[in-house]
Amino acid sequence: MDAFNTSTPLPFSYTFTITSSSSTTSSTHTNPWMDVRIWSKLPERLLDRVIAFLPPPAFFRARSICKRWYGLLYCSSFLELYMQISPRHYWFLFLKHKPLKSYIYRTNNTTSGDDNRTNCEGYLFDPYDISWYRLSFNSVPSGFYPASSSCGLVCWVSDEAGTKNIMIFNPLLGSLSQLPPTLRPRLFPSIGLTVSPTSIDVTVAGDDMISPYAVKNLSTETFHIDEGGFYSIWGDTSSLPRLCSLESGRMVHVEGKFYCMNYSPFSVLAYDIAANKWSKIQAPMRRFLRSPGLVESRGKLVLVAAVEKSKLNVPKSLRLWGLQDCGTTWVEIERMPMQLYMQFAQLEGGNGFDSVGHGEFIMIMIRGTDKGLLFDICRKRWQWIPACPYLGCDNNDGEDVELRGLAYEPRLATPVISLLS
Repeated sequence: MDAFNTSTPLPFSYTFTITSSSSTTSSTHTNPWMDVRIWSKLPERLLDRVIAFLPPPAFFRARSICKRWYGLLYCSSFLELYMQISPRHYWFLFLKHKPLKSYIYRTNNTTSGDDNRTNCEGYLFDPYDISWYRLSFNSVPSGFYPASSSCGLVCWVSDEAGTKNIMIFNPLLGSLSQLPPTLRPRLFPSIGLTVSPTSIDVTVAGDDMISPYAVKNLSTETFHIDEGGFYSIWGDTSSLPRLCSLESGRMVHVEGKFYCMNYSPFSVLAYDIAANKWSKIQAPMRRFLRSPGLVESRGKLVLVAAVEKSKLNVPKSLRLWGLQDCGTTWVEIERMPMQLYMQFAQLEGGNGFDSVGHGEFIMIMIRGTDKGLLFDICRKRWQWIPACPYLGCDNNDGEDVELRGLAYEPRLATPVISLLS
């Protein structure tokens, strides 16, 4: 079975016709550049370079052409070439995610058996072609929820209260690796994952269980491993700032630091991985923000939020601020056009929205709906995205399920995951 199922037909036709006779051989092609007498004699090394540039859906379709192309996914020389020359794809991965209350208040009967397999598939969105694809997650066991992603890998965390089991998963390959359990019991901590070609770092913060019925945001645990042989298995702990509130459970990695939103009042918490230290950054217009969220865009930290102020000289709007190099100052970089914001506010209806960024794109999804906006930060262009065509195909038995978005870069090879073995 192909790893991808596309919702739209192929945009181009690659068919051509060939006519031949016994006396003379002639070929008639709909496109002279597709002459089989040329393309059938290309060296395999050159063909491999062409295939390495294909986007993932096209690559998996091409695997059905012949045995050799099918085996490229397991060919070490091709995967080395792929990692060297394949272009990056700044895509998004959406997963059906039950609100935390459905985990907290569920009974033991709901956890037995299949558990409805809420996370058995994901929905991949290509912002370049505005296309949706569906991925199977059947190898992920029940009782885990997606928390973070980095470099083609997705971090899944156990939803049971207690020490957390964490798995690192490559959705394209179906490969699954498990980390040692955390040391401290937690409920729903904030999770940060950053992966480089040579190392893996995971940070778990907050929701410390001080009793079976109470939690506090007290501590941080970190996991590190690299190809140089250095590793730290939940060895470094750091205290969180006093009176912090990490409700979103999300972390964003930018330039060696994890960032997450702090609530009541709004501010931004920054964790320096190398220094093992937390700091607090004041948010812009913090008393008038609604649904604030942090995203990474082109190596910068961006705060996305609606602004609602009672004074008439400050109209309601949706704004984006970028954190400057000094690490404490915010500068407004974009404001949604007022006509578009009025349409957005009518659909949103005060229910809130979630933001996720990747590369030059920022996605804003309205909670409780299938509506979403895509912002291209380079072209300064806003556009509504089509609804995911696969959401109506599944029966959730009336459960309250929403889409959770992650920045996702599909990769056929993630050799760094072998360090976990």
